[in-house]
Amino acid sequence: MKSSAQSGCARLWGPVNGTPRAHDSPLSLILSLSRPPSCSSSHSPRPPAHRNMAIAVAPLPLPPSADPSKFADFGREVKGVNPGTLTPEQFKEIEQLLYKHGALLFRDVHVTPEQQYALTKAFDPASESYGHGNNKTQSTKKSILHPDLKTIPRVPQVQLIGNGTVYNHEGLAEAMLKHPSHTTFHKTRVSEEDTEKGYTRYYRWHIDAALYDLSPPKVTTLYGIKVPQGKRQIVLYDDGTGDELDVPLGTTAFVWGKTIFDLLPSELKSLAVRSKVKYAPHPYVWMAPAHANSTGLGIETEGLELPLEELPPWEESRRKTLPVLWKNPATGDLHFQVHPCGAAELLVDPLPEGAKREGALYPDGTHITDLGTVRALLYKMQRPAIAPPLVYPHDWKENDLVLFHNRGVLHTVVGAFKPDQVRAFHQCNLAASDDPVGPTPEDVKAWA
Repeated sequence: MKSSAQSGCARLWGPVNGTPRAHDSPLSLILSLSRPPSCSSSHSPRPPAHRNMAIAVAPLPLPPSADPSKFADFGREVKGVNPGTLTPEQFKEIEQLLYKHGALLFRDVHVTPEQQYALTKAFDPASESYGHGNNKTQSTKKSILHPDLKTIPRVPQVQLIGNGTVYNHEGLAEAMLKHPSHTTFHKTRVSEEDTEKGYTRYYRWHIDAALYDLSPPKVTTLYGIKVPQGKRQIVLYDDGTGDELDVPLGTTAFVWGKTIFDLLPSELKSLAVRSKVKYAPHPYVWMAPAHANSTGLGIETEGLELPLEELPPWEESRRKTLPVLWKNPATGDLHFQVHPCGAAELLVDPLPEGAKREGALYPDGTHITDLGTVRALLYKMQRPAIAPPLVYPHDWKENDLVLFHNRGVLHTVVGAFKPDQVRAFHQCNLAASDDPVGPTPEDVKAWA
């Protein structure tokens, strides 16, 4: 039986038995979860020495394939602090670093599910539920995402993902995990012979977001607990360009939404800054019967999507219509942030008064409902940015924690594992308290 002093310590410092209380702020959770399990009757534990260490940053370790000029501002490795035990001042610095650089890497850190949830929540204190909502509902079980996720029982906002069978893990007696593979989602697939030689594909370029009812998370955190080692693989684009990319086994690949926009020619910048995307209701159920293209950047238009009348119950008012470009809260930059697989319609505003009409696409505005046209336009705008020199394929090590600005990057899982290659990661993102902010009127005038 716990002493009254121990019980008082738990009440004073935050979560009881690892369960966050409603009135605990995210940062107080981070601080409280880092405290030792017992404390003196004075309730004044000495803060760990690393709390006072300065944060150091370094460029991400880029592969030879990357164009350094395109990664001058993208990504940083953070040293000197454990992200699970940040002070409020350190968190504010990390927050600005993340929004400025898009992705942060912490190597060889130890983070509990409670700490990971608290850190993720600190970026949006009003957020609470997992980014895709309830992972237990029948409608979710029809989703293309369902086989990939196992919920940590005591921290349901944190998901276990990976490959193989994991035993006695954070309250899960047994979890059978399956790494998503292009072989189950793409229209075509790499041959068995080429697979044995180490060739593979991107799975699905995406943003972490339900895209129905819930707002896209601001931040995703990925924590590598068990990382199998193996031969490197080669991603084939198989789109007639000859593009391919050498990657580590099981990499997570990233591209920066800012780069996607920056690469566009003027007429497509004008289109992007004036456009919004309307997503299908329950998009992951809607797309489940369909097939992705060979680059993982969108769906082939074959008429295989689940008819709207066969979807789980939905309401028009809960469908998401979001800007094509999302404004960075720290830099003001515009990031091209579209989940191409879930996009159903494009709404284009007319050119602003005084804008040059010559060469402009849809100068009077339009509402595009033809699925093939929507997909072709988005692919034309996004495909240049997944060229091999513009992709960061992270080389995972055990106890890596990666934070990425989910409203500023696109990412995808890559490759394939054998059943006996066990991989275990914790993922956390939270449905945001508001929708992304799009271009300002000044942005529209500048780019239209």
